[in-house]
Amino acid sequence: MRHSAYIVLAILALLTAPFAASQAQDTPWPTRPIRIVMPFSAGGGTDITARFLAQRLSEKLGVSVLIENRPGGQGNIGALVVARAAPDGYTLLYNTSFIVTSPALTSNMAYDWRRDLTPVVGVARVPLILLVHPSLPAQSLAEFAALVRRPNSGLSYASAGIGNTTHLASARLLLELRGHATHVPYSGGAPALTDLVRGVVQFYMDTTNTAIPFVRNGTVRALGIASAQRVASLPDVPTIAEAIAPGFTAESWQGVMAPAGTPDAIIRRFSSEMLDILAEPTVVERLAQSSTVTMAMPTAAYRDFLESEAEKWGAVIRAAGIRLE
Repeated sequence: MRHSAYIVLAILALLTAPFAASQAQDTPWPTRPIRIVMPFSAGGGTDITARFLAQRLSEKLGVSVLIENRPGGQGNIGALVVARAAPDGYTLLYNTSFIVTSPALTSNMAYDWRRDLTPVVGVARVPLILLVHPSLPAQSLAEFAALVRRPNSGLSYASAGIGNTTHLASARLLLELRGHATHVPYSGGAPALTDLVRGVVQFYMDTTNTAIPFVRNGTVRALGIASAQRVASLPDVPTIAEAIAPGFTAESWQGVMAPAGTPDAIIRRFSSEMLDILAEPTVVERLAQSSTVTMAMPTAAYRDFLESEAEKWGAVIRAAGIRLE
């Protein structure tokens, strides 16, 4: 009799297991605040964009979406926080290109983005722009190329830090042009731009959203845009690709990732809501005011994009011999 009872209980367990699993998958999300880890300091262009989008997400999802700044380690401290977080959809990462360039820059990585994180959605991109000090005798990209091709050019260029996008973009351009210049890394974009304005360095590839005010007031000269098309805010500035380096692009881009193992349903929901927001005309207009272009990449496309960017910038890092150690 007891044996029969065990058999009945076992059968009931098997029959109800799919229902229980279905209930677990159908658990509503979100039901509490979501935190998006921003791996950079508050107040920068990326942080401002993320906070604007987080506000819209809060309105659409019906819960608070909070930006938590965790700067340091070229973005990798914040990324590690998310890589180690519970995969429940309540801790996400607002990432930039550091996520794919860091492994090529150092062998001392505490996480593996392919193993420990999963792409959710590509959000936005900001073109870089080649800036020179007004004293540099180059009024065009062709004249700039001629200057840097001199074996002993004596030129120097700024970056926001070793391995930063602003560094890699200039390094790639010099490789393309077979040019020569001394790299001067700074601890951020603000001091780099300040020293360009002062003439301490001769050129710098900055993001357009930061650079445009300085271009318009004449403290720096814009020679070329590092995107596939010209930007509406500076229509007379040619692209580097059209003038001296066909196919050349370098942009600061942003996206969202989640801890590996986050349920597909949550990833689909978050991606869908973000894509809807990025399609709103008011959002597109608001981002365009800071020369930010909506990227709006669904999960699969964003995953492919990350791989292509890892390959492209990994090749630049190896060719230029750039290391963080």
